[in-house]
Amino acid sequence: MSGVTVWHNPGCGSSTNAVEYLRAKGIEPEIYLYLKEKPGKAQIAALLKQSGMKPSTLLRPNEKKAEELGLYAGASEDAILEAMSIHSKLIQRPVVITAKGAVIARPKTRIEEIL
Repeated sequence: MSGVTVWHNPGCGSSTNAVEYLRAKGIEPEIYLYLKEKPGKAQIAALLKQSGMKPSTLLRPNEKKAEELGLYAGASEDAILEAMSIHSKLIQRPVVITAKGAVIARPKTRIEEIL
């Protein structure tokens, strides 16, 4: 199977486990280093549409920057999306994307939903 992309942070154990899970299944994913490449608002919005998630679902929990920006205190979905486009570390990881959809791969077995 091809066409699998992982929004990956190599410093995150869960993210690394998702990549290893795919490789163990014989799938070599395209790695998108979202912290380095910094997806724009349109790219994040497209991911959200593909996954059926809201920005608040994609928002990383317990992130200091999100707290500083007031994103956990009833911020609008648009405000969360805008903040994620500026501060990519606010995006939950890992996100796995296929033609069938996208999931936050926590736990990694959620990947099965879109294979």
